[in-house]
Amino acid sequence: MRPSEKAQAAYLEALAALLARIGAAIGELPKELRPVRMFIAGGAAMHCYTGARVSLDVDAVYSHRISLPQDLAVAWRDADGKARYLYLDTQYNDTLGPLHEDAHADAVRLKLPGVVTRNLEPRLLAPNDLAISKLGRFSPVDRSDIEALAREGLLKVRVFRVRAQSALGGFVGNTERLAGTIDIACRLIEACQPRET
Repeated sequence: MRPSEKAQAAYLEALAALLARIGAAIGELPKELRPVRMFIAGGAAMHCYTGARVSLDVDAVYSHRISLPQDLAVAWRDADGKARYLYLDTQYNDTLGPLHEDAHADAVRLKLPGVVTRNLEPRLLAPNDLAISKLGRFSPVDRSDIEALAREGLLKVRVFRVRAQSALGGFVGNTERLAGTIDIACRLIEACQPRET
């Protein structure tokens, strides 16, 4: 179920403010290193695509190794008027789970007001890559995220399967278990994707 437009707008405003702070910090880098691409995954990317859930942290990796301030957080109010904080998870990295080798190259540019793109270029993992990133842990939340992407029509079974199987080549770990997880995810996508009329 999608949140109200007001609640989604408040979240995106907080995300824009957080990205603006990151962009301001990056603005101190030499011009030849800018813009830094920021590849957003996890719940923040899910919210941007579907509005299905609110994540209070932003998971991201960057095109350059950068040093950022530790206190990157923005206050905002949720749909119930409750004060919340959106913060950058500085411990996140995308090397522990499955991810297609072209995931960063194929990431979708995120345009939000107030973000100076000459410093920071935020991008969302493309829907298929975002779903693939959920396969390693494959918790109930991860399954729900895949279903939400499918309900929005952002995943197609055949395209997802080919991309996910291709991602297996770069994964270190039990690929047999992951192959089984891909099959389960494909069934979830098939069950949730909108029916063509």
